[in-house]
Amino acid sequence: MERLSIQPREGWQERVESVGMTYHTIDDELYWDESACYRFTRSEIDALDLATAELQERCIEAVDEVIRRDLFSRLCIPDRFVETIVRSWDMDEPTLYGRFDLAWNGSGPPKLLEYNADTPTSLLEASVVQWFWLRDTYPGADQFNSIHEKLIAFWQSWPYLQRDQLHFACAAGSVEDLGNVEYLRDTAIQGGFATRRLFMEEIGWDHCLEKFVYLEGEPIRTLFKLYPWEWMVREEFGQYLADCGMRIIEPAWKMVLSTKGILPVLWELFEGHPNLLEATFDDRPLAGDCVRKPLFSREGENIEIRRGEGCLKTEGSYGSEGYVFQRYAPLPSFDGNYPVIGSWVIGGEPAGIGIREDRTEITTNGSRFIPHYFVED
Repeated sequence: MERLSIQPREGWQERVESVGMTYHTIDDELYWDESACYRFTRSEIDALDLATAELQERCIEAVDEVIRRDLFSRLCIPDRFVETIVRSWDMDEPTLYGRFDLAWNGSGPPKLLEYNADTPTSLLEASVVQWFWLRDTYPGADQFNSIHEKLIAFWQSWPYLQRDQLHFACAAGSVEDLGNVEYLRDTAIQGGFATRRLFMEEIGWDHCLEKFVYLEGEPIRTLFKLYPWEWMVREEFGQYLADCGMRIIEPAWKMVLSTKGILPVLWELFEGHPNLLEATFDDRPLAGDCVRKPLFSREGENIEIRRGEGCLKTEGSYGSEGYVFQRYAPLPSFDGNYPVIGSWVIGGEPAGIGIREDRTEITTNGSRFIPHYFVED
């Protein structure tokens, strides 16, 4: 695993915009950064592939354990949604995607930092944008990236006989979220679905129909939402989600995996696993170098890295539900750049990676996306 400084493509802004990435620069700072790239060997990519598949299997076992032992309150999941989660799990409702964030320097086992199981982003850049970068820049090399093909295959293999129109929604006002949603909507169209895009603010509850509807009053039967379950269940219409009859992607059982409370559950089940870090709930803080994370947080907010006598932390609005502690795992440093490898799972299978890096060890919304490629050993 190497970080290489390279020359950006001429007119790279127009090139990435042509495939849907209009948010390559955020607040006058580069988000998509092709002045560098990461180079892997095939054996390193194989190691990431195997670790991702292993973590996915362990997470599925952890969901089953949470349900069996009724650990929902430990994960701050409201009681009224327990039955919904169990029903979703028993029905084996399909999961579209997820992203494991890994600490790894190319040797030893990759370590799980967290699982973005419900609303992972940076999908368009991982799937399409860096693929076209590869074709332009290193046409003789390869990339750990079958995301696009696997997304289309997921929609083509939709397990339900009735292929209702798919509604794709995100919150209004986020260009990045909208870019990810529009990309996913395009893959669904290629997979044979009729689709419609709307914003979460345009969805309402019809008391007469007892269904969720969009502005024209038509019921929504299948909804992909780039909007967290933990927000939805606590909002005004959240009480109706339990029995609304609407199929939702990601499914309700993903609530179990979308809280960082799953990290201590995983450690309890698989203590010493080479891809896991020791983790506890906040009633049993870890001694020594560790990281404190809110049960629910986004974009690197309210994270504390406690190392030696020092503490690196970010501010934010999360933490009221509680925290977990996780053993500190140092990120590799390449000339002061700290990469986190986001390893994608599509339809339950490893599908590729995207790399975000920052000048600190806490990855935030402004951290840069750096493309990658790999060569034979």
